[in-house]
Amino acid sequence: MSLLDSIEYPADLRRLKPETLRRVVEEVRERHIDVVSEKGGHFGASLGVAELTVALHYVFDTPRDQLIWDTGHQAYIHKILTGRNARLPTIRTHGGLSPFLRRDESEYDAFGAGHAATSISAAWGMAVGRDLNHEDFKVVAIIGDGAMGCGLAYEALNNAGHTGRDFIVVLNDNDMSIAPAVGAMNKYLTGLITNPAYNKVRGLVRDIIHRTPTALGDVMEEVAVKLEESVKHMLTPGLIFEELGFRYVGPIDGHDVDSLVETFRRVREMKGTILVHAITQKGKGFTPAEADPWTWHASGPFDKVTGKGMKAAAGLPRYQKVFGKGLIELADADPRVVAITAAMPDGTSTDVFQKAHPDRYFDVGIAEGHGVTFAAGLATQGVKPIVAIYSTFLQRAYDNIVHDVALQKLPVVFGMDRAGIAGEDGPTHHGALDIAYMLAVPGMTVTAPKDGSEMLALLRLATERNDGPWSIRWPRAEVPAEVPHLRDIPPIEPYTWEILRNGADCVLLGTGTMVHAALDAAVRLDAEGIRCTVVNCRFLKPYDHDILEEMVRSHPAVLILEEGQVTNGFGAFMAREIDALDLRSAPRVASAGLPDAFIEHGSRSQLLAEVGLDTAGIAERVRRLVRRTAELETA
Repeated sequence: MSLLDSIEYPADLRRLKPETLRRVVEEVRERHIDVVSEKGGHFGASLGVAELTVALHYVFDTPRDQLIWDTGHQAYIHKILTGRNARLPTIRTHGGLSPFLRRDESEYDAFGAGHAATSISAAWGMAVGRDLNHEDFKVVAIIGDGAMGCGLAYEALNNAGHTGRDFIVVLNDNDMSIAPAVGAMNKYLTGLITNPAYNKVRGLVRDIIHRTPTALGDVMEEVAVKLEESVKHMLTPGLIFEELGFRYVGPIDGHDVDSLVETFRRVREMKGTILVHAITQKGKGFTPAEADPWTWHASGPFDKVTGKGMKAAAGLPRYQKVFGKGLIELADADPRVVAITAAMPDGTSTDVFQKAHPDRYFDVGIAEGHGVTFAAGLATQGVKPIVAIYSTFLQRAYDNIVHDVALQKLPVVFGMDRAGIAGEDGPTHHGALDIAYMLAVPGMTVTAPKDGSEMLALLRLATERNDGPWSIRWPRAEVPAEVPHLRDIPPIEPYTWEILRNGADCVLLGTGTMVHAALDAAVRLDAEGIRCTVVNCRFLKPYDHDILEEMVRSHPAVLILEEGQVTNGFGAFMAREIDALDLRSAPRVASAGLPDAFIEHGSRSQLLAEVGLDTAGIAERVRRLVRRTAELETA
């Protein structure tokens, strides 16, 4: 029987002897590899925190003591140890475990996490709330995996430091970006800093200084302060954290579970704001992931012995791949085009652009707001910035879009990947809101292409016009047809729609991915005697006034389709515009989109069907609309 079989919750872990913890680490790591190799999912980050996760749950009295994880893809092993091991194979599947942290999934998930750098701010609020409620428990924020590049983390550190309130931050440093390699001296410093005797002597010396006669005491205190600062400069890698008001502990070896347990035991007894700096290796325990942690951040199913991925059936490329190739072709023809991303080079396929045009590629890290304002600055100098960020992450930069780009009418192009249903990553990653939030920005050109060729044509048009902010959205999906070289794609007339087929009973105003779904639904409805017109509304704002008016004057029913939240979306916008027309006989207008709710995780096809945005769902919506329209006409 494995040790892991005896552990359902952290209380079971804490009953084990310390000398068994290394074996626990091996077993949870192996469990993680087994499940992800079979099912796919986030991979390297959790492997890198196996020892850290075991040590934290072993030392702290969870869930009473609260662990607040950042970037929840670090937390698969946390899930294994907190009552969810048996259900781990369901992770990222419809109805299964969430790939990230959710308060409604487990009491051990103290705060939900899907986006980066939220842990310190949230944990600080929880620590202050604890004290306001006169309660006594520990609050620990675990941040890392690139999240320290986000300004929010430093805002929180700045707010928490120098308060004296009990609060612990654990920095999971898995890229060696802050500290030197761990060695004997680092272990010595860590042992010294966390040793109770050392801290008692340090406090005693300060107390003696403060008790000495004023004049002499002032001199001694000044000397002591200068000496302490000099020692910090010479010996302490974490001076920046000390200056922010945190007692710095580290760097420590994040893969030495015995050392981690001893350190956390000492830290748990200390008072004040403390930062523990642990050096870890992303992908630890799986050789291919150790060698290439970026590729193994997330993975599809693979052979856990060889590391080779399970081959999927060959198909058309995803939109992101088409975007990356087209971006290079666009930059080849226009030397002013540059690409900006926020720590997602492979997810947006800007990594291929980096290889082709390294001088014109900028990865700003997990700093979306900075990336947008940086782009605005570039645009003032005649540069043509294309900002490629997931729709859900661009939400974090909304004020920058409004204040720094749109208000100044600067020509920045926003390429929003993962727009609409993002699939297995769930509600934190669905791009449900970008249509609504971009439509609300004055002067923003909002577009949604029906396929890969149209995406590149719109991208080219945006850089050619260069007359203000543009947004272009595309899904996490395969393109519906082959995409030629950019030079072979016909140009698009600005702000025009495209009538793709005609029918007398209903007009379907489709945007983006909904255009092909509408065409399929119209074909299905033909067999039932319901004739539909389908319009490709590729420009959401400004839109094609002439075609809109023609459609609403010539059809008794209008159905507006968008893969975005229906509240305040394109349908709501069009309903207002239709209402403003001088119509003798107004058509019946309805809209279909994502519901006013957070959509769970599952495959893209499952979720689209669930919300009625697949072919069958659209066809049924048309049937009801046409039937209701006929009933009203005969009433």
